[in-house]
Amino acid sequence: MSISYQVRRFFPLFLLATCLLAVAWVISFGTLPKADFAFANGDQIKTVDPAKATGAPEGRIINALFEGLLRQLPVDQPADQTGSIPLKPTTRGVAESYSVSEDGLTYTFLLRETAAWSNGRRLTADDFVWSWRRTLHPETGSKYSYQLYYIKGAQAYNESRLAVDQPVEIELDDRPEHPSGQNQLFPRGTILHGILREIRDVAPVTTNSNTQAGTEETTASEPRRVYMVDVKPTDNGRVQWDVPGRQLAYSPHPEIAKTAEGKTVQRVQHVLPDFTRTVQIRAPNPRTLVVTLNNRTPFFADLVAFYPLYPVCRECVETYGTPAWTLPENIVSNGPYQLEFRRIRDRVRLRRSQTYWDAANVDLETIDAMAVKSETTSLNMFMNGQLDWATTVPNPVIPELMKRDDFLSAPMLTVYFYRLNVERPPLDKALVREALNLAIDKRRIVEKVTSAGQQPARSFVPPGIRGYQSALCGEYNPERARKLLAEAGFPNGAGIPKIQIVYNTSEAHRDIAQVISEDWNVNLGIQTELRNLEWGTFLDTLSEGDYMVARSGWIGDYPDPNTFLDMFVTDGANNETNWSNVRYDELIQAAQAETNPTARMEILHQAERVLMKELPIVPIYFYVSINMVNPQIKGFSANIQDIHPLHILNRQK
Repeated sequence: MSISYQVRRFFPLFLLATCLLAVAWVISFGTLPKADFAFANGDQIKTVDPAKATGAPEGRIINALFEGLLRQLPVDQPADQTGSIPLKPTTRGVAESYSVSEDGLTYTFLLRETAAWSNGRRLTADDFVWSWRRTLHPETGSKYSYQLYYIKGAQAYNESRLAVDQPVEIELDDRPEHPSGQNQLFPRGTILHGILREIRDVAPVTTNSNTQAGTEETTASEPRRVYMVDVKPTDNGRVQWDVPGRQLAYSPHPEIAKTAEGKTVQRVQHVLPDFTRTVQIRAPNPRTLVVTLNNRTPFFADLVAFYPLYPVCRECVETYGTPAWTLPENIVSNGPYQLEFRRIRDRVRLRRSQTYWDAANVDLETIDAMAVKSETTSLNMFMNGQLDWATTVPNPVIPELMKRDDFLSAPMLTVYFYRLNVERPPLDKALVREALNLAIDKRRIVEKVTSAGQQPARSFVPPGIRGYQSALCGEYNPERARKLLAEAGFPNGAGIPKIQIVYNTSEAHRDIAQVISEDWNVNLGIQTELRNLEWGTFLDTLSEGDYMVARSGWIGDYPDPNTFLDMFVTDGANNETNWSNVRYDELIQAAQAETNPTARMEILHQAERVLMKELPIVPIYFYVSINMVNPQIKGFSANIQDIHPLHILNRQK
């Protein structure tokens, strides 16, 4: 029985609505030359800056526009027993080869002579040094900066860890004004170098504020710091570290004009560890990049194939500033495609790059990434031939779609979960969080809502990672959930405020939230409110901690439990739950230093056990990939990370 008949029989309103949406789409955006390949990319992307992006829709575009040292590719590898093809980092990126030292700490990458930027300039090892420095700079605010922490000195630079007698870099307060009227982080102001000799904490500023009672209350701010630095001279741009310098005083606080001795204090933007002498990233020549790690890191080759470690063009960023450098008329990239144009709430048009080192083997000339956030619209556009690839479809029709040859599905290294903001009472109580987990019938969700073979999750790390055994949280048990809630001081939910569940706009996320809302109400007596947000607003809401419960998903960036667990360390950029646990932090740190593979996996298991006991997150289910793909498209392979490089696809008629 055809899917069209099924849709008409069971979902007539669905069919009518989606047809109207498709017509409205064409009317709204006019006629464009048809691209060689079009796919649904979810909601509109927030950025194409590799240092700033965090989502899958952004990742698909960035992987086409830019390229890292290595490429994760699913080609030329046999499928496993599930039909999923493993990914591995390959030398099909900027690096034509690489080597690892015997102790596993030093990686040396040899770059291709033919690697180039879209403006025609040769791509060099210095581009990686500058780009990784930008990602690590604390003012960039990259949520993935921690992926570089495996490099010696990287975390100290990112976290501005300073110590007396340490080499430092000082950025003066003289950044050039950008044409937009806003000062930009890059280009930076004048950079001086020296040895930090003393850190002085000046008495904090105190302010008086009126309380409701009319009395005054004194509030103290953080201490203001003055840095005494032995500033070194330079000779033809080279810092003379062995030559005596001048001791000068610097502070980022403009109100500090003099030291106690009367020495003038110069205003600065930053005082940071000296990047060149602290962070072990070197470019001894234009084609060679040398990286030294803190500890043996078995997944480092996977990391350099991940988009936060892609290079960006320095002159482009410094000329136009952030975010203007990413506009189609400004952007310079090094990947197989260039950004031709972007229409808000419509599409991103990509065009094959003539400067890409392997351009001769890129088949598709133009690609449209459509901003389609509705699963029903996505399926309808695919059925009507407007899309070659639908990345999501409505849950109710999945059982019928699974019978079709153009429906591709396989287990993924991905978990669907809810974040709980532990700073919002009563979610600050571990007993309440455990009760919320036990009250969710996860099997009902995967059998009645998602319906594509997903598995209920009792751990955060998905199954399938060789050598790792996940730690488990409790399974569905409403009776125990009620007991825990009463023990926490909320019998039958009494005293618990209405819990708001936020999710990015999606029919599937809405349906899941409705089931969980019903479970919490029936099993615990808790009232909920559902709130859907546009993708960009949703990401900002999580980042700002302005939520109680939030839908989330995490795709493993590499096949190792660390990619799931290290995000929840204290103040981790992707933690976003405000949860902190000293023991957990210690275990994650210990795992990074452990060189014995078996012992390392056991340490990570212990860390996950802490996570599953504290439950700042509630795992819901493990994903399977869901893709509808035009049979004419070749090169599309189901894999555990659901990564489908656009430049290896081709159309056969």
